[in-house]
Amino acid sequence: MIDWNVAVQTGTRLVRPGPQVSQSEAREVVAELRELSTIAHGHVRDFTGMDIDPNPEPATIVDRPGWIRANVDGFRVVLEPLMERLEAKRGPGLLGGGPGGVMVQAVGSRVTGMQVGAILAYMASRVLGQYELFLPPDPSGRAPTGRLTLVAPNIVHVEQELEVDPHDFRLWVCLHEETHRAQFTGVPWLREYVQEQMTEFLLASDLDPGALLERIREATDVLVDAVRGGEGNLIDAIQTPEQRAILDRLTAVMTLAEGHGDYVMDAVGPGVVPSVQQIRSKFQGRREGGTRLDRTIRRVLGLDLKMKQYAEGSRFVRRVVGEVGMEQFNRIWESAATLPTHAEIKEPALWMDRVLGPRVLDPAPELDAPPADAPRADGAEGA
Repeated sequence: MIDWNVAVQTGTRLVRPGPQVSQSEAREVVAELRELSTIAHGHVRDFTGMDIDPNPEPATIVDRPGWIRANVDGFRVVLEPLMERLEAKRGPGLLGGGPGGVMVQAVGSRVTGMQVGAILAYMASRVLGQYELFLPPDPSGRAPTGRLTLVAPNIVHVEQELEVDPHDFRLWVCLHEETHRAQFTGVPWLREYVQEQMTEFLLASDLDPGALLERIREATDVLVDAVRGGEGNLIDAIQTPEQRAILDRLTAVMTLAEGHGDYVMDAVGPGVVPSVQQIRSKFQGRREGGTRLDRTIRRVLGLDLKMKQYAEGSRFVRRVVGEVGMEQFNRIWESAATLPTHAEIKEPALWMDRVLGPRVLDPAPELDAPPADAPRADGAEGA
């Protein structure tokens, strides 16, 4: 269904070059990012109280093409087994396994590969870092995986564009991303839960040709609407009703993860990042800017919508920790049953009543809370 080689070739060909720096400057950036990821890990571990490895591997530092290759490798780990199961669901005809179907699939896989590559090229110049759940891949499927990746040229580009202190900005980014590492290494079942939701989402695809054509028409309408400034996005347009229910659960857990990252970053930041308020203010202004084309692409891909959901996650975590303290908040990581639903993220009291029940308030120290739409540290703008 997807020609991964074409995706890599397209992405690396289309991605814009990063800022020009000398070899010595590049080596210094890489070395500092690795060091700061370790420092940030300690701050996150102490603040959250999560049971995580005190001496993890340093962050993996990549350039933009390296980020594209890494994401394609991660996609393949997750998607290739599912593709085989989806192939088994195909019926006869042009979308099936006959001679005509083989030809259609060969052409379609290259087209899809180019589409994936184009999206990755766009994202590769924006993402500052991420915790990659499925890298390095494990052929047996049993060994623990996952690594923290930082995109050095993007971090340098943003700190230069915003004219902020490079050391402070790099630590600020690391605080957010190390929180994600803490979530997926300190909560053993969380990675599997996310993977299960992704699997269910993909297997709920409707392969009926008539339904597929209808979704293509809906996607075309969304593109036209987005160009005109509307709120539609491709993510919503191509879903089946079953997928919408699954995505609601997946969105809830990822909104929690991003909100938790923002909260920890903002709580730890003032003590170790002297210019954090300046960084946050300038970064927010940058995120809201961009050309009309850039804003249109963000709407089409659903990135603006996801940013709103991440703001909801920040509000949820601040509210719960503010009312019951970090120790009680950490009960959220006990099992999938204690994760908040989308409705509970919007109204934290619902989650506290369901999971904590009658409680004695143990309020955390007041924080100089950022605005509800404060920027994410990874800079991915919804990625």
